[in-house]
Amino acid sequence: MTKTFKIAVFNGDGIGPEIMQPTVDLLADIAKTSQTYGLVFDAVPAGAAHYAEHGESLPASSLATARTADAILLSAMGLPSVRYPDGTEISPQIEIRKELQLYAGVRPVRIVPGQPTPLAFNGGRAVDFVLIRESTEGLFHSQGTRDVRNDAAAYETLKITRATSEKLFRFAFSLAKARKAAGRGSGRVTCVDKANVFAAFAFFRKIFDEEAARHPDLTSDHAYVDATALWMVEKPWVFDVMVTENMFGDILSDLGAGLMGGLGLAPSADIGDDHAVFQPCHGSAPDIAGQGIANPFAMILSAAMMLDWLGETHGNTEMAADGIRLREAVEAAIADREGVTRDLGGTATTAEAAAAIAARLA
Repeated sequence: MTKTFKIAVFNGDGIGPEIMQPTVDLLADIAKTSQTYGLVFDAVPAGAAHYAEHGESLPASSLATARTADAILLSAMGLPSVRYPDGTEISPQIEIRKELQLYAGVRPVRIVPGQPTPLAFNGGRAVDFVLIRESTEGLFHSQGTRDVRNDAAAYETLKITRATSEKLFRFAFSLAKARKAAGRGSGRVTCVDKANVFAAFAFFRKIFDEEAARHPDLTSDHAYVDATALWMVEKPWVFDVMVTENMFGDILSDLGAGLMGGLGLAPSADIGDDHAVFQPCHGSAPDIAGQGIANPFAMILSAAMMLDWLGETHGNTEMAADGIRLREAVEAAIADREGVTRDLGGTATTAEAAAAIAARLA
């Protein structure tokens, strides 16, 4: 029996629509051959360009569509030239995370043989770990409140709650267990914090240790965020699942993208109890918008994560397998240098890069 899944689509700003369309086309082609599922896409407005024209960055109707969708595909959003009155950039993706309580930001870091990377490997060790970033609290908690006093001092509030942290750590250990069972990880979960300085992070670590005690079959440890940044460069192969606060995760996920060869290869997901958003980690790159040269791979890899999550959530093994198949098609194209865009040292256009993936799937 075929089940149809509704996907809310946010096309985004800058290069956002250019990388979203080929991704949707690939997903539609994959679903056409399925015996067990179908996909329908519902495009809704949001973003900086929408704010500039209509005075709102995330319309209530768009958020309502996202709430009723089975999954959400979100492309790059924001434009440096369009800002809120407080000087910050338009970022409806953060609003969506908070509104839908998407506490687990999943950032895979994976380097396959043949993939360009700034790392020089010792013994050809593979890199395959996942950074989980809490996505609703932390230092991002006070976003939009603007506490600047007499043009003399500015304040932001770091927030860590037990309720959200417990869910975050359950997610992290569950993922580590699944990766270990699939042969992709060692079953190790690392809590990344700054507990030696901040009481909030000591609290964060305490809750982590409580959850770790419930998983004697897995390994748990701690690392300060500054040391973690060093080790991600020196020995990234030692990590399996890392879990951290919002701002630390925001920074370390870009470092992970750099290890992979750039943000153009960095997908992500923000997952909660009932909803999930899938989007590339990179920005909207307005300087190349409209030229047809943007790299669509991070967007396509995010779509692969969506298929995998939907398949796992709904018990659809074909869907999960199609997610893996889509990811492996992108990885093979990167390794073979087939259809890669100029940010990866190639000459392919956005359309040519997407066509290379379609050809491999066919």
